[in-house]
Amino acid sequence: MHRVYVIQCPDYTAVPEKMHDLMEMMGGVGRFVKKGEKILLKPNLLLPAKPEKAVTTHPALVSAVGRLVREAGAHTVLADSPGSGYRYNPRTLDKVYEVCGMTGAATEAGVELNHDMSYRPVSFAEGGLTKRFEIITPILGAGGVINLCKMKTHSFMVMTGAVKNMFGAIPGYTKPGYHAKLRDSRYFAGMLLDLCTCIAPRLSIMDAVTAMEGNGPHAGDPHQVGLLMASEHPLALDVVAGEIMGIQRDRNPVIREAARRGLVPSRIGEVEIVGALVDDIRVPGFRLPRTMSGAGFGPFSWFAPVVRNGFNVTPQVLEKICIACGVCKRACPVGAITIERGEHAVIDHGKCIRCYCCHEMCPEKAIELRSGVLYRLIRGRKESIRDQGSITSPS
Repeated sequence: MHRVYVIQCPDYTAVPEKMHDLMEMMGGVGRFVKKGEKILLKPNLLLPAKPEKAVTTHPALVSAVGRLVREAGAHTVLADSPGSGYRYNPRTLDKVYEVCGMTGAATEAGVELNHDMSYRPVSFAEGGLTKRFEIITPILGAGGVINLCKMKTHSFMVMTGAVKNMFGAIPGYTKPGYHAKLRDSRYFAGMLLDLCTCIAPRLSIMDAVTAMEGNGPHAGDPHQVGLLMASEHPLALDVVAGEIMGIQRDRNPVIREAARRGLVPSRIGEVEIVGALVDDIRVPGFRLPRTMSGAGFGPFSWFAPVVRNGFNVTPQVLEKICIACGVCKRACPVGAITIERGEHAVIDHGKCIRCYCCHEMCPEKAIELRSGVLYRLIRGRKESIRDQGSITSPS
């Protein structure tokens, strides 16, 4: 049975001590690192966002892990390819490193920041769906990869955790091609499982001190969870994270596809949690993405497929907020976005494939996700009933 190790961590000032304790629970960092080898740290660096926004892996985690790996005698490099709306070049990386707090974390822990923009094609005959990837060279040149993911919701894939974090191994400007070809979340999940298996991180550590709920992975809200979690198996880590966030197994594309392929683990009963009981670490009321249309309506849920358009969630540009930076246009895999007279973005909903890359990458949060009329009606009815039930009768 695959193990996931969990430790309470109330805030980021406690990360150095708690990370040391977490590694000791797993037998020490020496189990994953050999003296003299090159270890790559792969955080989630989606875009330039301050650590308190809970968009990216917190620098305190990167610093703590980097220091432990260096003390074990390995050379440590940090690398990631930001999201598809940003040009993959040294200037972009420097901005991401600085804003996300990686520059300071790397200096503090003696970690090298990657500036190598090259990538190489990699054949992967074992892939269940994808047999070939283009992967950034720093990952391919490392002796081992440590996956430093973030617990977040995701408007397209419902959640982003250990498996999804490996998508950062794909150079930024080729990411839209995957969305264009794999428009269904099942196929995109299959690609992610193949990619994660291909890279095979030695260790995955999840930053769940402050997670993101709502319309992640960028426009959601921080939610204090107070946990650090780690596993040698990325899928096991995601199974536990999904349970904590309250995501039904059949609504989680990566877990659902893993189960379809017969991969283990794909359910909580196939995971041994060390350091906590799953019932004690579940987060009640954790808000999931609005794109989970039809979920949570009880007897109404069966009706969602029948009236699909009524439950659709579409990206809409907030013209007064949009600064016409063009990030959404570059991120769109099907060319459905134009910049109107240099003033604001315009989405052609006839071309839109609902991948939500524009919403994910917009630095100004100028693209909102708008629910279909039936979703709003049923959600409003449900909330009205709930509110009435909470009213206390007069004495």
